[in-house]
Amino acid sequence: MLSKEKTMYILGEMAKLFPDAKGELRANNPFELLIAVILSAQTTDVAVNKVTPALFLQYPTPFALKDANVEDVIEKVRTIGLYRNKAKNIVAASQMLVDEFDGIVPKTHKELMRLPGVGRKTANVVLGDAYGLPGIAVDTHVERIAKRLRIVKQSASVLEVEEMLMKKIPKSLWVKAHHTMIFFGRYHCTAKAPKCDECPLLSMCSFNEWLI
Repeated sequence: MLSKEKTMYILGEMAKLFPDAKGELRANNPFELLIAVILSAQTTDVAVNKVTPALFLQYPTPFALKDANVEDVIEKVRTIGLYRNKAKNIVAASQMLVDEFDGIVPKTHKELMRLPGVGRKTANVVLGDAYGLPGIAVDTHVERIAKRLRIVKQSASVLEVEEMLMKKIPKSLWVKAHHTMIFFGRYHCTAKAPKCDECPLLSMCSFNEWLI
């Protein structure tokens, strides 16, 4: 596995390619971001951004969404994956926000992860992008990049990837590093056709060994 120094070096190289990396889900407030992130599981941000404008126009707050007809919500998010369960989760999450948090999206992992449809990754995204609280959300891109570039063991679980990244990256850079790795994985070191020929990190990449 890479040292802290080499981990920071490769993050610097990624940042040169994607200096403006940031969250791509469109949201105007913590509630909209929470709902968008729940909807984004196993689908693309682009797909989510297509359905949320109409959803938020009709249900702009948790107070509105908690009383929504679930079938109506299902119709509004039908084009994304797992839309039925996600529709039920965002209505239920809104109900809990109102009942237990006065309609305010909480600012702790423990509280966020009580909400239907919210796991550790979703909580980290909300805390980082809505509130600026440090965290590293490990999605498929972050996990793939961390393993390809030997930051973590190939056998590492998602939680182990998160914990190792937190050890090797300064806390003040966690949110930025998370977005940089996502952009690198989404637009450069993709799952099926990585741009190896133009990659500044190829010599450090385990994927390179498969190409020889």
